[in-house]
Amino acid sequence: MIPYFQFTTITLGPVTIQVWGLMVALGILAAAWVAARMAEHRGQDPKIIWDLSVWVIVGAFIMARVFMVFYEPGYYLADPVELFRIWRGGFSIMGGFLGAAIAGVWFLRRRHVDVYAYADTAVFGLPVGIFIGRIGCFLIHDHPGTLTNFALGVKYPDGVRHDHGLYDSINGLVLFLLFLWLARRGARTGTYIVVFLIWYGVVRFFLDFLRATNGPIVDTRYFSLTPAQYMAMVMVAGGVWLWRKRLSPKV
Repeated sequence: MIPYFQFTTITLGPVTIQVWGLMVALGILAAAWVAARMAEHRGQDPKIIWDLSVWVIVGAFIMARVFMVFYEPGYYLADPVELFRIWRGGFSIMGGFLGAAIAGVWFLRRRHVDVYAYADTAVFGLPVGIFIGRIGCFLIHDHPGTLTNFALGVKYPDGVRHDHGLYDSINGLVLFLLFLWLARRGARTGTYIVVFLIWYGVVRFFLDFLRATNGPIVDTRYFSLTPAQYMAMVMVAGGVWLWRKRLSPKV
């Protein structure tokens, strides 16, 4: 079992740094750097990847916040202005994926480049960003799960629980190692998008069954499924569609 501890802020004199925000920022930077390196390897312009990252970040944070309405509809409908109080936290990575996709496609089309190829390159760096960013979630423990006896369970004050941030971080690391293996085997353009959509969608769908169903932090569920699980199904369906359209052998 993993001992419970919280590491929420770092104080440097008069400056207080939020650990979650720091880890997310480091994750974004690492993801962009890895994607830019892949762009160089593929003969693409790494500057486009860095420029793309800016727009993707903007789109991701906007939709990550908007998507939170589905998690706590009553809370935000009672006070819509709360949606703009981002300093209080509350972001959904699944909404972030959607916002990143919208902003990314818009930007790449404006640059008149191969949208599919550059998007695939950008996605190559995404798992390492998730790996680092989700460490921030683990350190502040904002995603407690159900009670468990699992070896990686965290000893919360009220019992040993699954920790969604830890599991998603590990998932990001494993997926990135898979991407490195695929890269060594000369994966075709589009492989990273397809694998990410299917892999992450499937893992996230089942991980959400481990999220807490009681306590101070509980997700709203629709027909027993979280908003993220519905997005996960869309991701898997999209990945399968792209695989059949772009990667499956033509008969």
